[in-house]
Amino acid sequence: MIEAEAVSKRYGSTLAVDSLSFTVRDGCVTGFLGPNGAGKSTTMRMIVGLDAPTSGGVRVGGRPYRDRRFPLHEVGALLEAKTVHPGRSARNHLRWLAESNGIARRRVDAVLEQVGLASVAKKRAGTFSLGMSQRLGIAAALLGDPEVLLLDEPVNGLDPEGIRWVRELLRSLAGEGRTVFVSSHLMSEMALTADHLIVIGQGRLIADASVAEVIAQASSNRVRVATAEPARLQSLIESMGGKVETAPPEELLISGVECRDVGIAAARAAITLYELTKVEASLEEAFMEMTRDSSQYHAGIAPTAMAGA
Repeated sequence: MIEAEAVSKRYGSTLAVDSLSFTVRDGCVTGFLGPNGAGKSTTMRMIVGLDAPTSGGVRVGGRPYRDRRFPLHEVGALLEAKTVHPGRSARNHLRWLAESNGIARRRVDAVLEQVGLASVAKKRAGTFSLGMSQRLGIAAALLGDPEVLLLDEPVNGLDPEGIRWVRELLRSLAGEGRTVFVSSHLMSEMALTADHLIVIGQGRLIADASVAEVIAQASSNRVRVATAEPARLQSLIESMGGKVETAPPEELLISGVECRDVGIAAARAAITLYELTKVEASLEEAFMEMTRDSSQYHAGIAPTAMAGA
């Protein structure tokens, strides 16, 4: 279990993390989401003692990470895939880590096999692609067979097979009762991998809920309707305080009115409906909605697009 209690981190005049509290529980994959600059990497660095909190604290398994003599036995982390000496082979990199943490050498070959790097174990890490470096970083995180795993963007640079492998690995580890805390910008992958989500923006907590709860909140009061009288229905829904977006001919996307109320109102007005469906948001849509006011960077319209408008 990972517990953050009112943890803050300030760099000069910049408040990167602002009184953040959350708990990452055992036995499930917890996704850590937020826009660029939200404070995710800083928070993960504080968990493993690479940055000291300005105030508050973080405990892993009931105590600070720094109190462990051989931390890899209890906590495995991948925070930056390329933090490996480029001249050192994959095997020697892991052997050095194993030696420093009292881990048997046979474990090195076991994790190299597990992550698919056994055939390139003697190659220098500096020659590895980003995907191979990610696999080596995951191997290092797994080296001590820890109960707690922190992975920052673990699928960056991986091909579809590699992404699927990471997904299955994380779910398998959580299924064994371990604590799995993973950040990612790939919302579609988080929707498939995570059970629970912690979402932050500008260093503050925005959501701490299951994936299903986050999606359900964004899906509320969104209804797709097909009718032969879209203009009449639109006027009716707007008179009820709802908002209407026109879709292809005879289709409307309604927000602000419950699905059942749309059906009742249409029936009373003798408006025939061909379709009446509650629309479920994607995790990406839910994320964009909840972090809309927390993003530091907003892209403008490309010049070419403006020219062709």
